[in-house]
Amino acid sequence: MRLMFLLILSENFFSRGFILSDQDLTATLLLTCPDRKGLVSRISHFIFERGGNIVELDEHVESQEQRFFLRVVWDMKDFSVIPAQLNEVFFPMSKEFNAEWTVRLNSNKPRLAVFVSKHDHCLQELLWRQGLGDYDCDIRLIISNHKDLQWLAQRYQIPFHVFPITQENKIVQEKKELEMLEKEEINTIVLARYMQILSPKFIFRYSNRILNIHHSFLPAFAGSDPYKQAYERGVKIIGATSHYVTTQLDAGPIIEQDIIRISHKDSLEEFIRKGRDLERLVLSRALRLHLQDRILVYGNKTIIFE
Repeated sequence: MRLMFLLILSENFFSRGFILSDQDLTATLLLTCPDRKGLVSRISHFIFERGGNIVELDEHVESQEQRFFLRVVWDMKDFSVIPAQLNEVFFPMSKEFNAEWTVRLNSNKPRLAVFVSKHDHCLQELLWRQGLGDYDCDIRLIISNHKDLQWLAQRYQIPFHVFPITQENKIVQEKKELEMLEKEEINTIVLARYMQILSPKFIFRYSNRILNIHHSFLPAFAGSDPYKQAYERGVKIIGATSHYVTTQLDAGPIIEQDIIRISHKDSLEEFIRKGRDLERLVLSRALRLHLQDRILVYGNKTIIFE
């Protein structure tokens, strides 16, 4: 089993200037490995014997595959291991478990880039919630293939960059986008109704770190005007799905979904309005789960620790 480790150290906080005290500092471990006896006990003891206090712990076993999944959060106030040494200290046990794992300090805010095209409802929701303090992250920039939503970025004082995409310039523009993301040290991308297909190179660079949102009419109503197609068919349920982006279009690991019932009394306009409401809410919930390190991807499915 391939061993994965990601240790992210503290960074300076953005605009609000808020700095965590030792009492506020926590670490979150996400781990998956073949199931065996004593895993929870061993990991809990690892934290206890180094002075950590567990504040959240959730585990799950996929019995059919005999696979163990764990999310544990502990405070770092009296923890004897400094962040720079967590790799070295935890590595022997993780190797013994044949585990894939990540650990992140809450002092390191995820750095986001939001990709949009012309629809503003999902972007509006994310920026509004960020302003309320719902998200513990830093939205560094907004990237679009159109200028239409520049006014919204200006309202929230977030840098807005336009990269017009055509069939001829797609590779060149993606290279420029990746260079900008690298420069800004972006680690999470949100496609807030970005109407472009990302290249495999782009997707592999941010594996399981690109969130997308779309209606749940696929595959029955693909292509243009899916709401109109569904309306004309007389469907009774509208849905939305947020998932991680993979090279298989709209088929990545699902993070969050929701539905709402409709009837023959709903006009096409009402149909679209309800669909957009679902899209913005589902995407906002998915992003919150991601930012709180509550998602473990295994194969093409997700384990969500709510």
